[in-house]
Amino acid sequence: MSTAVAPSRISLRRVRGVAVLLGPAFVAAIAYVDPGNVASNISAGAQFGYLLVWVILMANLMAALVQFLSAKLGLVTGRTLPEVVRDRASRPVRLAYWAQAELVAMATDLAEVVGGAIALNLLFHLPLILGGVITGVVSMVLLAVQNRRGQKPFERVIIGMLAVIAIGFMASVVISPPSLSETAGGLLPRFSGTESVLLAAAMIGATVMPHAIYLHSALTRDRHGQAEAGAPRARLLRITRYDVGLAMLIAGAVNLSMLLMAANTLGGRDDVDSIESAHAAVRDALGPWAALLLAVGLLASGLASTSVGAYAGAMIMEGLLRRSIPLLARRLVTLIPALIILAAGIDPTRALIVSQVVLSFGIPFALIPLVRFTSDRTLMGADVNHRVTNALAWLIAAIITGLNLLLIYLTVTGH
Repeated sequence: MSTAVAPSRISLRRVRGVAVLLGPAFVAAIAYVDPGNVASNISAGAQFGYLLVWVILMANLMAALVQFLSAKLGLVTGRTLPEVVRDRASRPVRLAYWAQAELVAMATDLAEVVGGAIALNLLFHLPLILGGVITGVVSMVLLAVQNRRGQKPFERVIIGMLAVIAIGFMASVVISPPSLSETAGGLLPRFSGTESVLLAAAMIGATVMPHAIYLHSALTRDRHGQAEAGAPRARLLRITRYDVGLAMLIAGAVNLSMLLMAANTLGGRDDVDSIESAHAAVRDALGPWAALLLAVGLLASGLASTSVGAYAGAMIMEGLLRRSIPLLARRLVTLIPALIILAAGIDPTRALIVSQVVLSFGIPFALIPLVRFTSDRTLMGADVNHRVTNALAWLIAAIITGLNLLLIYLTVTGH
């Protein structure tokens, strides 16, 4: 005699089965809500109000497609993006490619360590250089969790920090809702001078981040291995779409909240030229609790993103050069430039924005190989990109490259 299983119980079991496989995209999503995003989005909102809302929407839609392609490459081939580049490039090309990837990793760590240092200064009045050292040490602890206990515990820690980041940055929008009509008006693509183009490039560089493109292929490969062709792979790819979609939705909401908070609360003020002054302005306008949540969100952002960035840097080096170095040495390689910036007294907010522009220039080096490889039938088999997917991916590469060229032109000519 067979026993019928209630449909609701089957649905719950299916949801749990899917939920267990989620996670890699949430680790990659930390790169999309790092301190570089904070500096770029708050600066954009404070200086230009709702003008660049469309940039955040466009950047997050682009990010969702890019991250899925990276995850798909790892699932289908069982290799990371840097490993595929290594296998298909000559030694001189590999070395040059690794050099630019290391430069991008340093720019990434600059943003994340500086952001953590600013947060510790806001919360505990610690000197920036001490805050940078503490941020680096804590990131090593988080990396030790990944090394000793595996990816799943690391994912849980990072997802917890993502929740803190979301609460910290979205609280101000809940406390003081922005104008819906002006937000809708910001969806019309346009610029207003060289500085708005610089900020748009910084916002895209802070959203579609090169190290996240490299990393996602490793995260899915390490979590699921090389997926068996057929139904098992199709299921994992379908779940990966959910994983990427949900993670990018959260990251996009956080980024939009940053800009809307700045546009609504800080717009029109001439004393908001740094994260510190933005924090003070939020405290004056919305109260100490909103300012506290903002600082806590920034701290969680710095700690989580610098850990993920260092993880990506190690993976890139191992993939391209087949070499790995001790955790402490790897951490110091990218940490030292950030500490030098803090010790030199350079404006940390400006350093954050410039670092995001550097990241934006590194995106084509990650994106173009990714699109080429995932559109190669000999490599991807039946899971090769659809024509529409290819067209969209190449369009994304063209938009980012074109925006960077426009930025160079406007900066050189002074327009």
